[in-house]
Amino acid sequence: MTASGASGNGHHLPDPGNGHHATASANGHHQAESGNGRVPHPVSGGPIVQLPTAFGDFIAQAWIDLVTGAEHLAVSSPNPPKDGKAPLVRLHSECLTGDVFGSYRCDCGEQLAYALEMIRQEGGTLLYLRGQEGRGIGLANKIKAYALQEAGFDTVEANEQLGLPVDARCYKAAAQVLAEMGLHEVRLLSNNPDKQNRLANAGVKVVEMVPTEVPSRDQNIRYLQTKKDRMEHRLVLDSHVGGAVPVTTPDTSFGHEQD
Repeated sequence: MTASGASGNGHHLPDPGNGHHATASANGHHQAESGNGRVPHPVSGGPIVQLPTAFGDFIAQAWIDLVTGAEHLAVSSPNPPKDGKAPLVRLHSECLTGDVFGSYRCDCGEQLAYALEMIRQEGGTLLYLRGQEGRGIGLANKIKAYALQEAGFDTVEANEQLGLPVDARCYKAAAQVLAEMGLHEVRLLSNNPDKQNRLANAGVKVVEMVPTEVPSRDQNIRYLQTKKDRMEHRLVLDSHVGGAVPVTTPDTSFGHEQD
């Protein structure tokens, strides 16, 4: 798809066929034209640049949440969606261990790669949401939760043992960025129905949930089972690959925390 919205020079990219446009106010902040009575979450978009990657050529735009100061990144296909379909959208929560180091304790890095491949092929946008490490509890607390998981707790229980919410993420800024980009109807790349509900509440219509399930591993099968059983993630878990690190007992299977 072609990202839409105001760039840093005040120019607008083409709207992706839904008739909605974003406008830039006099102070340089972006305000979506919605008409649904909701108060827009304040965000500010920067210039749109080329982003050649191992997955193909994309365009990228940084967005700042003016409430929290968090900096997010929209990575979009330069091509429109195929067959007139709504664009694919992935809300990807930052996961340093999985996205950068390729950790097998979670499926985050593999989901990121899968989503970028899908978006390159079919058109759409990946919103990389920073400040959402560990479902919003932060990197240090995530490592503490890992320690509890190694002691036998699942990912939900570990957060509860730390006195932290199971999921502290907020998608208001993400929904506003999508609206500012003209993405009011999307096909959501996710296994997590909570994201669909949160986006709907923020005024973004999810016309289809597109699964992003990747094969489970020895190191994350317990975590994935927990997400399916306790967090209502739409997982089948009928595909499995051996992990790089042997796991001898169920108690040492590692859990994780995000979609």
